[in-house]
Amino acid sequence: MKKKMTITIAILLIIAAGVFGVKYLNKDTDKSSDNVITIAHKYGETKVNKNPSNIAVFDYGALDSLEVLGIEASGLPKQSIPSSLSKYKDDKYKDLGGLKEPDFEKLSALKPDLIIISGRQANLYDEFSKIAPTLYVEIDNNDQITSIIKNLRMYADIFDKKDVAEKEIEDIEKSIEELKLKAIATEKNGLIALANSNSFSVYGKGSRFGIIHQSFGIPAVDSNIEDSTHGQKASFEYIVEKDPDYLFVIDRAAVAGGDVSADKLFENELMKKTKAYQNNNIVYLNAENWYTVMGGVTSLKSMITEINNCL
Repeated sequence: MKKKMTITIAILLIIAAGVFGVKYLNKDTDKSSDNVITIAHKYGETKVNKNPSNIAVFDYGALDSLEVLGIEASGLPKQSIPSSLSKYKDDKYKDLGGLKEPDFEKLSALKPDLIIISGRQANLYDEFSKIAPTLYVEIDNNDQITSIIKNLRMYADIFDKKDVAEKEIEDIEKSIEELKLKAIATEKNGLIALANSNSFSVYGKGSRFGIIHQSFGIPAVDSNIEDSTHGQKASFEYIVEKDPDYLFVIDRAAVAGGDVSADKLFENELMKKTKAYQNNNIVYLNAENWYTVMGGVTSLKSMITEINNCL
């Protein structure tokens, strides 16, 4: 009897030890998963430790959104820092080369906890990944607002800034809805042009600048524009033929360098025949917001304000 009781007690102790052991492991695993986020993107999955303190950022739009959350980068490419991010010219932030030509030696010396890249560095993803966990972010031209909001929420998850992010998202969605209603009420169409010194291209609804048509509510004067990263080459005769109510111009030369400014390029006799010119509706957009920092939260809010003010 005593032997049987001893065996029973031993079995119960083993079971109890096993149960408590599983609970402990689960707790430990949960704790680990709470501190690591796995993020899927175009080039695979990246495991990111929450609240990394040493970050290298190779996309100004991403940096713009991180700033909104109160997060600073330790290093970045400094060749073309926009004025809205001018604080990063300070020597305390490491210069990591160019957007398309990263300095991998300096990046390695920085020993980052996280690297954030985008389309300009996409072909170098594997090289970045050898140095630190690398997150690839992108903006879908067919749904830019959703992409910007999705990216902001991702950053908020990484840095525990959900409350800040949701307040920003609420403000953005409200502003866009108000702008869209205003745009629809004007019953005016528009054409988007990217000026590059002595030439220009036009962009349609599915392009990198198509947010004007897709999200802001201004119909495209031409629905057949080729969707291309570099736009569709066009002439002033084309603009006269389409005769848009609004012509939205982004001056690439203002941020990338060039010989002829956009306002001089579009100041000619042919343009004087258009409604946009005659009604003072040629709008020269902030090139930094639309070309350099596009995809960031602050730049998006500035873009909304720009279009709102011209309607």
